[in-house]
Amino acid sequence: MPISAIILAGGRATRMNGADKGLVLLQNKPLIQHVIERLVPQVDEILINANRELVQYQALDYKVLQDEAKDFLGPLAGFSLGMQHAKNDYVLTLPCDSPLLPADLAQRLMTALVEHKAEIAVATSDGSTHPVFCLCKKITLPSLTTYLQQGEHRVSTWQKGQQYIEVNFNDCSEAFTNLNTFEDLAALELKLSKK
Repeated sequence: MPISAIILAGGRATRMNGADKGLVLLQNKPLIQHVIERLVPQVDEILINANRELVQYQALDYKVLQDEAKDFLGPLAGFSLGMQHAKNDYVLTLPCDSPLLPADLAQRLMTALVEHKAEIAVATSDGSTHPVFCLCKKITLPSLTTYLQQGEHRVSTWQKGQQYIEVNFNDCSEAFTNLNTFEDLAALELKLSKK
């Protein structure tokens, strides 16, 4: 089944001194480029949600969508944009700072979604849930719109209000490492250089 993906690059990256996370370099390549390279074989369409450095994101040759509200509503604003603009009925969401993305993320989430007749499948590993690594059916958009209009922003609270399934990725939990600081980035750079 065809899948659209939206890469969430619209945050403020306060813990990276405001640097635009998707454009920070890892092995001389922007983080978002690592994500795109892993995504291309998995999905049929890629969208990018960004609110700054739009020209640099547009240079990647994918459709760039800006939040409609100017006050950084968080990841759900990106979820909403993805579902509004996606060509396909299934929308994969993921952050721009996940360069170790599983090569079978979309396929495993889709398999669980279909098997369990769910509307949303979310990745988990080592006892943690990763709400922004998620496959949604586009039919969940009206409930998301209502949720956002009520001033709510917690991703997992909205997800769990739908037909929801968690998918275990314990075999590749390092794929969900968050690169929130330059120290995190340096540690990963060092680790990859030893491989």
